[in-house]
Amino acid sequence: MVRVGIKIRQEVAEDIQAVEEVIKRAFANVEMSDQTEHELVARLRNSEAFVPELSLVAVKGEAGEVIGHILFSKATIGQSETLALAPVSVLPEYQNQGIGGQLINEGLKWAKKIGYGSVIVLGHPEYYPKFGFKKASLWGVKAPWDVPDEAFMALELTPAALEGVFGVVRYSDAF
Repeated sequence: MVRVGIKIRQEVAEDIQAVEEVIKRAFANVEMSDQTEHELVARLRNSEAFVPELSLVAVKGEAGEVIGHILFSKATIGQSETLALAPVSVLPEYQNQGIGGQLINEGLKWAKKIGYGSVIVLGHPEYYPKFGFKKASLWGVKAPWDVPDEAFMALELTPAALEGVFGVVRYSDAF
């Protein structure tokens, strides 16, 4: 479902404070969260892993109110570059309306357009497969942490991008 009146665009410096608030509110009542996702995003913005074109916001209305955010950052699997999707944040009052899905779909399109071949995510095993994600272990790709196999997923943006790529994912030190 695509929400009418919602625009996805690249984050700009003027959005940073609003994005921090979106992230804090989005994760405030999430049981599996330590409520520091906004700090992770700040660290990633100041790291070598940051890809400005892939820090996207969902904005609403004429004033362009920021209601959602997604970030993709550089990671590696062996010698191969990949992207890590984390986090996706939507203000609580706009959740379950397809905005997170819009952010993911647009982000994946942009990532492919600028030349990335794959994306990894640690997330809900019933949500991310809707976007084409599969268990990363199918390619021999492993998480650097002890997580359920079905929750660590990968997606090839270009055919065979993960062929012959295997090992433990190395995230930015910002994580």
